[in-house]
Amino acid sequence: MSGGPRGFIVAAARSGAGKTVIALGLMRALGRRGHVVQTFKCGPDYIDPAFHGVAAGKPSFNLDTWSMAPPTLAGLVERHAADLVVVEGVMGLFDGVASVGQTARGATADLAALTGWPIVLVLDVSGQAETAAAVATGLARYRDDITVAGIILNRVASPRHLATIAPSLEREGLKLFGAIATNNRFALPERHLGLVQAVEMADVPQRLDLLADTVETSLDLPAIEAAARPAALPITGSVAGLKPPGQRIALAQDRAFTFMYPHLLESWRMAGAEIVPFSPLADEAPDASADAVWLPGGYPELHAGTLAAAGRFVNGLRAHAARSVPIHGECGGYMVLGQGLEDAGGVRHAMAGLLRLESSFAKRRLHLGYRRAKLLADTVLGDAGTEIAGHEFHYASIQSTGDEPLVDCRDATGGAVAEAGARRGSVSGTFFHAIDRWQT
Repeated sequence: MSGGPRGFIVAAARSGAGKTVIALGLMRALGRRGHVVQTFKCGPDYIDPAFHGVAAGKPSFNLDTWSMAPPTLAGLVERHAADLVVVEGVMGLFDGVASVGQTARGATADLAALTGWPIVLVLDVSGQAETAAAVATGLARYRDDITVAGIILNRVASPRHLATIAPSLEREGLKLFGAIATNNRFALPERHLGLVQAVEMADVPQRLDLLADTVETSLDLPAIEAAARPAALPITGSVAGLKPPGQRIALAQDRAFTFMYPHLLESWRMAGAEIVPFSPLADEAPDASADAVWLPGGYPELHAGTLAAAGRFVNGLRAHAARSVPIHGECGGYMVLGQGLEDAGGVRHAMAGLLRLESSFAKRRLHLGYRRAKLLADTVLGDAGTEIAGHEFHYASIQSTGDEPLVDCRDATGGAVAEAGARRGSVSGTFFHAIDRWQT
């Protein structure tokens, strides 16, 4: 694919540099300037894209060079071409899966190299002067297959502070797109998986407008617009990912179940499947005529009492299981399909009991990373032997389990992962979120 949509990627030297808020401000401000903005998120993130959607007024999609096959990536870019593409990077510019003798995979820089979109680099310069220019220079020259179009300095303390940095950037031939002063009003509330969800914040539009106002007055937006370049993906997209789990899919969808990759729903619809949302928190049962039920991840531990008392929801799940309708849960959805969930306060809540899983948040332990999983049986994820690329990110611990394993699971380096999911009759679950079929 050549001559694809014009765009750029907002990246940073590290996490916590202000990349997300500046990307959101740019998305909002460029839309106010008359652009139709399509947004993407580099990497396996569920939360940031929801904010993107509010900022740009249309759904945002993930682009991940580790877990997505090149045709999947190209297809997403082709189908969602717009006047201007703004991509938010992940972690530091070159941070990804390290392989011996190879450049990292899944890094923001890998996506930039694949698409040809230039980097707009955000630098947190708090506590730095000329050193910031040295960091920017190193990032710009580390790989010769990417282009750093320019720099945005963030958390600048004063005009004097800016004057200690800007001349050095100019000397190194790095364009300065502008500087944003330190302002705690820009902070977005956080939870253990990242930002608090957009659906939980009534003032998201107002916050985004504040960011856009600041971006408009602090940055050279015409120069940033001019820096955008057409995508130059070397492959053609196609829909070859995970097959739909059914033709009429009941999808749990509310504040407890929000972590669903939109590209999967899109591909299922393109394959002819119908998605029927329902709310477990509102004690709604999955549609009785559904031939598959899908429980995404989210924050069930924050609503465990409500879910435990949701009789219509639980009985609806059990009725589907009794008819051998496929039911699958990912992460939070997996825990809800289990016997019980212990919340952060140590209180156990009875769950659906369709799997023998007992899980707990009483002692938080981070589980994080890419997953490559080979299916051990025919399931809604695919036929036995199919390999799935996915991602795991949670703080829950398994207390006990007793069902048949669902997958042989490996991390990004090929190391064995003990957590193998579970299957019992037509019910299955995993702690990892499926993203795409693995492509060798």
